[in-house]
Amino acid sequence: MTRIGDSTLDVLPLCLGGNVFGWTADRDTSFAVLDEFHAGGGTFIDTADGYSAWAPGHTGGESEKIIGDWLRSRTPKDVVVATKVGTHPEFRGLSAANIRAAAEASLTRLGVDTIDLYYAHFDDPEVPMAEIVEAFGALVTDGLAQNIAISNMSPERIREWITLAQLTGAARPVAIQPHYNLVHRNEVEESIIPIAEEYGMSLVPYYGLASGFLTGKFRDPKTADETPRGRSSSKYITRQGLKVIDTLERIGNAHDASIATIALAWLRAQPTVAAPIASASRPSQVADLLASTTIDLTPEDISDLDAVSSWTPSAA
Repeated sequence: MTRIGDSTLDVLPLCLGGNVFGWTADRDTSFAVLDEFHAGGGTFIDTADGYSAWAPGHTGGESEKIIGDWLRSRTPKDVVVATKVGTHPEFRGLSAANIRAAAEASLTRLGVDTIDLYYAHFDDPEVPMAEIVEAFGALVTDGLAQNIAISNMSPERIREWITLAQLTGAARPVAIQPHYNLVHRNEVEESIIPIAEEYGMSLVPYYGLASGFLTGKFRDPKTADETPRGRSSSKYITRQGLKVIDTLERIGNAHDASIATIALAWLRAQPTVAAPIASASRPSQVADLLASTTIDLTPEDISDLDAVSSWTPSAA
């Protein structure tokens, strides 16, 4: 188990992404994925109030509703649920009134008394940071959220949030959710991890498998373009990207593990990372994800993956 920041939340070091629930995974399939994840020791689930408003006929909140129905049906005692505010069509942005209304709506859909971990999904430059900090702090004070966190926000704005929280005594974020994986490292390693280290925060990275590219299933641009997930991966199908896949495969063979398992294990081994996020649209995919929590890569494994996915830091 791993602790999220300085919170009291202890979780298995893998977070199940709920973006597919109610979208590419219907209710029954989503229940089966959740059952498989929990039966394998999984305790941490991530969603957002906007999932999956982008799908035809959807209004947002579909994922939260399915997770809430599953929680009511199974009544697990050890599950931590994270959700986010900012992208639901009825609650866009981070005004104080919107944050409160969105949190109340999420609580209803999830069927819980408090949100374990509540993220600002995206920054809202139209709202003063002081208002955002106060509004999130009030959720914790009033018991609507146990902990707060930040996603998709610049290092400068993250520091501004933390500074204001310290000055006002408002609840301080315990986690950051950035886009981070073996083929997307620069911004996080240059500017986000140092903040997390300085303030004792945890990273809960999304796109841990690079939209499916780091499963190794998409190596040919022509076949990748045949599916939505493949199209999302096609930008990584380069000479360098394929070298990353080859290295993952070689290390996976040595550990009797899949490419996806090794990619997540590498991410888990990075400084401040508590639990990478990965999604599964079928129960059969869950075992490879869970396996990443029990594989300890050797220093040589990590060094090889670091080298093949190396990047050049931006100029100072």
